[in-house]
Parts: sequence; structure tokens; C-alpha cells
Amino acid sequence: MSILGWIIPGLIAGWLAGVLVKGSSYGVLGDIILGILGAIVGGWIISTLMGVDVTGFNIQSLLVAVLGAIVVIFIARLVSGARATV
Repeated sequence: MSILGWIIPGLIAGWLAGVLVKGSSYGVLGDIILGILGAIVGGWIISTLMGVDVTGFNIQSLLVAVLGAIVVIFIARLVSGARATV
């Protein structure tokens, strides 16, 4: 997958996760990083629990990336002790 194949879905997934969990996004670069980390974490969780590999850019992979990004946000909050602000 090309670098744009990681950046564009990462941006979308990171933005969606930020909006769903925090109420706003983390900025363009933050959303991209969050979305890419979410795709890695979500892909690992799905492949471990369900034995299914998620590849390509489709609705399934986007949902996995968003769910993974939400997990990353919650883990970051647990480690840092930060709370959500509304």
C-alpha cells in the first residue's frame, strides 16, 4: 500500500475517533498518526480475536482503524491520567 494509502484513511479514521471520543479532532497531523496507530492496533486485535486479516481501503478496514484509534485514545488516557474535556 502506498504512503497515501496510509495517510488518507489514517486521517479519516483519526478524525472520526477524535470526534466520537473527545468531541473534536486532534489536528491534521494528530489525526493521521492516531488513525495509522489505530489501524495497526485494530488490525492486530481483529486478527487475534477473530482470525481475520483486514487489508485494503474499504468500510471494514476503516471501521477497524476507527475502533483501534478509540482503543489508542483510551489507553493514552489511562497512562497519562488525562480526562476528556467537553
